[in-house]
Amino acid sequence: MTTYEIRVIGCFGPAAREAFADMMVEVEPTITVLSGDLDQCGLHALLDRVRALGLELVGVRQAPPSVLRPSRAGCPP
Repeated sequence: MTTYEIRVIGCFGPAAREAFADMMVEVEPTITVLSGDLDQCGLHALLDRVRALGLELVGVRQAPPSVLRPSRAGCPP
């Protein structure tokens, strides 16, 4: 799985937060950032939820590997 960040315009109310309960939700001044580990199927399902709720998508990016994630065998930390 890969960690993704999905950015949408505005702040989430209770219904939207519930729709994305499986994701970390961070509210910034004008946008909300959803982040979590997703495979391709999960990413597309999440984007479908964003569209179904009428949220304005402003960005999707693959997040850098977390320092808390174990490194792969044979790779330097």
